[in-house]
Amino acid sequence: MKAFHPTSKEDNSSKLKTIGNGVVFIFLLGITTLISSCSSDDDTNAPSTNYTTAEQLLTDIDFKGYAIITKNGNDLVRQGFGLANESTALAQDDNLAYRIGSVTKTLTAAAMVQLKRDGLITSFNQTLNEFDDTFPNGDLITITQLLSHQSGIPDYQFVVEDAYEQGETLDEADIYEVIMEMISENGLNFTPGSGKQYSNSNFLIAALLIEELAQVSYHDYIQQHLLTPLNMTNTYKGTNVIDTNTHAEGYNNGSSNSTYPMTIAFGVGDFSSTPNNMETWTKAVKNNWFTASEKAEIFAEDVPSGYVDFGLGWFTTQEGNTTMYWHGGDINGYWSMIGFIPEYDATIVLLSNQQDDTGAQRNTIIQQLLTNEFN
Repeated sequence: MKAFHPTSKEDNSSKLKTIGNGVVFIFLLGITTLISSCSSDDDTNAPSTNYTTAEQLLTDIDFKGYAIITKNGNDLVRQGFGLANESTALAQDDNLAYRIGSVTKTLTAAAMVQLKRDGLITSFNQTLNEFDDTFPNGDLITITQLLSHQSGIPDYQFVVEDAYEQGETLDEADIYEVIMEMISENGLNFTPGSGKQYSNSNFLIAALLIEELAQVSYHDYIQQHLLTPLNMTNTYKGTNVIDTNTHAEGYNNGSSNSTYPMTIAFGVGDFSSTPNNMETWTKAVKNNWFTASEKAEIFAEDVPSGYVDFGLGWFTTQEGNTTMYWHGGDINGYWSMIGFIPEYDATIVLLSNQQDDTGAQRNTIIQQLLTNEFN
């Protein structure tokens, strides 16, 4: 078996946070605050105020961006908040692009499902050594464990970020080598399957596997099997410098912050998309893009009330009898979240062009919606 030989490039930035029962999560273009698997949601960032409407909630927390929240086929919110570009007074719009960060992972996970449909993998229980016999401990790590953050593979973010700051640009093939070296030198963070720890390495490896098996670039595979069939014409690999005519400007504490070197986030967080396209994708997942048997593999079930758990590219939050499936993302100047609540035929798309390093807005919105709107 040979090592992966990828063909394209990407990049990232992140936070390190210890949450809940002490499990350490590293977030690269990902979730800055997330309740650890099988840990109760005791988030102290979210205020206890009850909001009368979803629009009031977003207004009161000073959300900036475009929001779509539906319930039982009706719009609760479908509008922009603030400006997409303060210099040009460009309005937020559902056809304007925003960086989506780790919401990209939902596309990568779906592409892995497509590989199985294509017969390029036979089971999510296949181990990495079947595809690359040089991968350290590859005989212990399954595809399921990759996509649900149960692999124990350390996150590459700090090493690669340090290298970038020193002027060295690493592509995805280089990062793959870095990941293998990290494991060879220090081992896995835990025995695969014995714990859960968010690691961007999992999805970079999954994206490389897509390329190796499909023999096309990762982005082309996503385009052919997800974006084109769903007519998602405004979802694309992000560029280092945004086109301000078609893309919302990102901000951090009032300053423009949307130039980003997309050389590290391969398969992890390198897509831009519009609220319109993200609604299309979320509704497709909610409805019939996955078969019933595929959904049984993808979504974490039997999650206790008040807890969050990992699935394959999606999180499950349970609050009472209400189940929410979702994923979020963070990248310089932006944060994002997509999700759906089957019990209420609800779709949620939040694309913000105001960086939120703590994840407080996303946490507040999830808590308040599940407590007051969907209960």
